[in-house]
Amino acid sequence: MKASVYTKYGPPDVLELKEVEKPVPKDNEVLIKVHATSVNFGDLLARNFKDISPGKFSMPLLFWFFAKMYFGFTKPKITILGSEFAGQIESTGKDVNLFKKGDQVFGYLGQNMGAYAEYLCMPENGCVAIIPANMTYEEAAIVPYGAIMALNLLRKVNIQPGQKVLVNGASGGIGSAAVQIAKYFGAEVTGVCSTTRLEYVKSLGADKVIDYTKEDFTQSGETYDLIFDILGKSSFSGCKSSLKQNGRYLLASFKMKQLFQMLWTKMAGNKRVICALASDNQEDLIFIKELIEEGKIKSVIDRRYSLEQTAEAHRYIEKGHKKASVVITVEHNNRI
Repeated sequence: MKASVYTKYGPPDVLELKEVEKPVPKDNEVLIKVHATSVNFGDLLARNFKDISPGKFSMPLLFWFFAKMYFGFTKPKITILGSEFAGQIESTGKDVNLFKKGDQVFGYLGQNMGAYAEYLCMPENGCVAIIPANMTYEEAAIVPYGAIMALNLLRKVNIQPGQKVLVNGASGGIGSAAVQIAKYFGAEVTGVCSTTRLEYVKSLGADKVIDYTKEDFTQSGETYDLIFDILGKSSFSGCKSSLKQNGRYLLASFKMKQLFQMLWTKMAGNKRVICALASDNQEDLIFIKELIEEGKIKSVIDRRYSLEQTAEAHRYIEKGHKKASVVITVEHNNRI
């Protein structure tokens, strides 16, 4: 089978289309013919992980060390990127009961990656589910990661209808899903993003959008029940005056300083810092599928690339041109 492979860390050009061995499903696994996958921040990070110092890494030092061990210190241990996918089940292991040949599915591989390929295998009880009835392969392939992470993190703060929520980084994978899921929970949502992505965030249902290149939301005088910072670009000290009494400052990316702030604010003060990790599971993906079919979550595609153009897709995102999601379409001969 064909796959976009990289055997050394570096710029987008390290990604090359190669012929690799087609995987064979184990007894509890399904073999999926991939029709679409995505390019997200994690793919770019892993591709050039050799140059990611502890200071550049968005998590504490210990997390960086474990990530280095997992992905490889000097060269990649995982040579096929891509964590999200949508496709069709080609075969199943003898113990598989949840899926059958021909099922259209979508899912999330997590740090195992491997979706930049014509085929992949995963356990039937992994983060995989039947594709939403109202989405194409391409639309479904860009949903799982962001939606699962946003859902997990927002559940930890128990959003109530009518609360005011600000999402800082509202145009990324997690941020765009957070806008929509917070709206589903009944919140009034403000999205913060760059100028070129304002219309995109508006289209997701944000009640208000703020262009961070022109306005500092911490200086507006508005206060929020929740400020959700996706990439840790703000600070608790800077946002504290923008939080209501008992307001929460939720971080998807954090360092040791924020962990200490979380412990301190839990013991003292009404305004709290919350650092949280999200996990992926099949139940959450099925719930997200239901939200999509109810029209509560949608996906917006900025550009499409072929598997052969994976390096070009990475280059496009790294230059800062991305306005919405970028998808890679995987073509097959004798397509099912």
